Amino acid sequence: MHVRSLTGRRELLDTARAELTARPGVLFHGPAGIGKSMLVAALMTSLAAHSQPAGTVLYCSPAQEDARLPFVGLIDLFARVPESCLEALAPAPRAALRAALLRGREPDADQSRLAVRVAVLEVLRNLAATGPVLLVVDGLQWLDEPSAEVLAFAVRRVQGLDIRVVAAERVADGEQPERLRCCPPGTVELPVPPLADGEVAHLVRTGIGADLPPAMLRAIQDTAAGNPWYALELGQAAARDGAPVGFGRTLPVPRRLRTLLLDQVRTLPETARRTLLVTSAAARPSLTLLRAAGLHDPAEDLAEAERLGVATADSGGAIRFRHPLIRAAVYADAPEYSRRQAHALLARAVTEPVEQARHLAFAHPHEDESTARTLMSAAESARRDGAPDAAFELAELAARRTPGDRPADRVDRLLAAAEYACDAGQLEEAGQAAETVLAESGSARQRVRARLVLLRNAGQALEGTHDLIGEGLRDADGDPEAEAWLHHWAAVRGLLCGELEEASRHARRAARQAAVAGDTDTRIGALATLARVRSLAGEPVAADVALEEALALVGGADAGPESWGLIRMRAILALDSDKVTEARDQVAQLLAQIGEFAGVEEVMATLVALTRIQVRSGHCREALGTAARCSRALAETGVQAAPALYAAALAATAGGTADEARHLAEQAVRASEADGDRLFLLRALAVLGQAELLVGDPRGAAAAVEALQRVKELGESMCAADPPLLHWYSDLAEALVVLGETDAAGDVIREARTRVSGDAPGSVLAALERAEGLREAGLGRAKEGAVRLRSAVDRLRHLPLPVELVRTLIALGTVERRSRRRSAARVVLGEALETAARIGAAPLAARAGDELRRLEAGDRSVEAGAGGPELTPTEARIAGLVGGGATNREVAAELFISVKTVEGALSRVYRKLGVRSRTALAHAMAVAVIASGAAVDSGDEDQVKSQTLIVTVSQSGNRVRTPRALDIRR
Repeated sequence: MHVRSLTGRRELLDTARAELTARPGVLFHGPAGIGKSMLVAALMTSLAAHSQPAGTVLYCSPAQEDARLPFVGLIDLFARVPESCLEALAPAPRAALRAALLRGREPDADQSRLAVRVAVLEVLRNLAATGPVLLVVDGLQWLDEPSAEVLAFAVRRVQGLDIRVVAAERVADGEQPERLRCCPPGTVELPVPPLADGEVAHLVRTGIGADLPPAMLRAIQDTAAGNPWYALELGQAAARDGAPVGFGRTLPVPRRLRTLLLDQVRTLPETARRTLLVTSAAARPSLTLLRAAGLHDPAEDLAEAERLGVATADSGGAIRFRHPLIRAAVYADAPEYSRRQAHALLARAVTEPVEQARHLAFAHPHEDESTARTLMSAAESARRDGAPDAAFELAELAARRTPGDRPADRVDRLLAAAEYACDAGQLEEAGQAAETVLAESGSARQRVRARLVLLRNAGQALEGTHDLIGEGLRDADGDPEAEAWLHHWAAVRGLLCGELEEASRHARRAARQAAVAGDTDTRIGALATLARVRSLAGEPVAADVALEEALALVGGADAGPESWGLIRMRAILALDSDKVTEARDQVAQLLAQIGEFAGVEEVMATLVALTRIQVRSGHCREALGTAARCSRALAETGVQAAPALYAAALAATAGGTADEARHLAEQAVRASEADGDRLFLLRALAVLGQAELLVGDPRGAAAAVEALQRVKELGESMCAADPPLLHWYSDLAEALVVLGETDAAGDVIREARTRVSGDAPGSVLAALERAEGLREAGLGRAKEGAVRLRSAVDRLRHLPLPVELVRTLIALGTVERRSRRRSAARVVLGEALETAARIGAAPLAARAGDELRRLEAGDRSVEAGAGGPELTPTEARIAGLVGGGATNREVAAELFISVKTVEGALSRVYRKLGVRSRTALAHAMAVAVIASGAAVDSGDEDQVKSQTLIVTVSQSGNRVRTPRALDIRR
């Protein structure tokens, strides 16, 4: 059995296997193609793999034509029953059973019915006496009635015997099985549900061995409605056909599916079949619409269809097919001329412009300028109504209906279709239309527009578009408006690729050329890009000037779609300046304004910005929801974009788990690298570093240093100096302190201080103070470290940044705890835990809880007479490795730190533990192992898990504290 056949079914299979151990039977039921037979086969394979049962398996799988043949099901079930089992029966039952199995002469009919039942029951009892018996009937709906009666008689009388039944029955959607009587009392009924869209996509992709275009895959998902067999059949037919789907082309339905679904429909009268065809062609079919289309008595025709279970009309007259594939099959089964007639009727009946144009295009599948103009008008209407996907398909149809003697009109319509496809996130279709224009058009301006579509299509992956922009600038030479378009894209490329000076130069040039051309929209976009570039370069005043100029041009913040990007940019500048509430209000209002009328890019950018704001403002649960919404918006396009992955990772660091955040951040890093998007690579690497820091151990810190060092180097190469980058410098210094690299941490902090301007946000200063405080504590100057940390806490209390406050409180509490200032640590850590729980910051709440548990364990040690400062996690690891006999160089290699760092840490360990040599340290470690083992033996598991240090005695007789055994062995 292929693994792909179990897509979306493993949980149901596990349930069936578990139920079969406790129940006498399992009955799968659902419509044709839903996967019942696959589950029966998988369950049998699973039972065999686990040696369940090791006895007899009796199997039958009747087909539709078998239903009229008496006892054929019983013949199949008893095919593997040896003749010797029949010989043990009494003469009359034996003769009746042999006759039913076509192995002997037919006895008297009246005696035969009961004798066959008794004989089958006796055989089953005899088989069960020698081992387990499994009866499998795959297709109860086709089991002949005599076999069904015998089986129902027998299974009611096998209680207490090791006999189980696995069966499958086809039923219509939402219906219950009709042959449960053929299963033992107590059998569990398991409806087989439709697959989710993601599961259908995986099944189709693995089934045909290739990826289908997103639009085609969506059509298959909609038509199959979760039915795996339908999905595979449709996918294979679509792959063979190769033509895209849309308003102008329908999804091909294979002949064998049409035969299966329409066997009875084809027997309906001609008028009823015509009514069904017109119904299948309508977007929103109703009795009113069918009458308006000129059908005489659609209600009577639909009554016939309803009798066959094909379609039904509700009390309001709306018509619904029983399954979407029946609708597609009815349409595909009709001749082309009949479909054209149906659309012609509907084009006269409907009044909505988009649907009317759709029917008009189907009714006239040939070049016609009048039809093309109608389609183009409908496309523009759909775009205004916020339906870019419909706009694309209508414009593309308009291009195909344009007569050959109007090539310029055809290209203009193709360009409009490409732009609408970009709005809808249909990147492949947009690219195909743009490439067609480049191949066919002799107009330089049209070629420029086609290249703009390809640039939009590239998304964040603009690194490789240098030549595309250059070719466009050559075509645009002498056309100020077209030059402005291309220079603006060059500026965006420079921004994303970290070439800030180039980006600034192109943005200014774009703004100037746009002013010459009178192109206000491009001028506004160029100024917004310039604002982003200057903000990233650490020039907030210049950024604000450019942004305000753009807003003035657009008519203020309430100017509609033209102001959306500017509002988002203003919110991000406010966020970076710690004006979090202002930023949140602006983006929340923006999201409410754009609603469903914006394209995928606009929605995604706004959701990413909102996620950033929610994380910083401490709305951690909301951030998870926003990031998920962003991912869903992109999932419909079939593209995995770095910004959405970054947003998901950022939300996970605040409200998810460290492992989840790390996994998503790694994906975001890979996606950014693949796109050549250095701007989001910076952010993704920073989130990866933060996720690794959440782990709180040396290995996590080493991974954090690796990611954050790349952030530092990228930022330097880009000449970036914005507030987020300075926050990331602080994170790098903190990770270095965890590793014991206090000198390197000091270098990072000093470099960050040189980049801090006089108007630096308070959060930047607090982050640097937190890093400085942790470094002071790491150097053994805990009192000075606590002073710095308290200063950072005081600064953050005046800012609406609860996540940063919790991080700093945990750092302060940890330093206080290790310095034996337990009362102060308890207050600080308690506040951190309460705040983290309130805002939904799950990872930080876990960190605060861990520190409080260590504090409680330390209190127990104090009661036992312990004293002195604790070792940090890195010091404890180094002490354990050295105590185990490792050299300084071996310790450095194991922990990914320098030998110098090991030597400095050992000096602090010796001082804290009151030992003077490696031999004394080894003795202390050995005693620690014994003490920890005693705790385990005594059952005090919590003490072993939570206690950072335990009490022992050094060779010199001083009381010291040594790392617990779990730390030594880790």
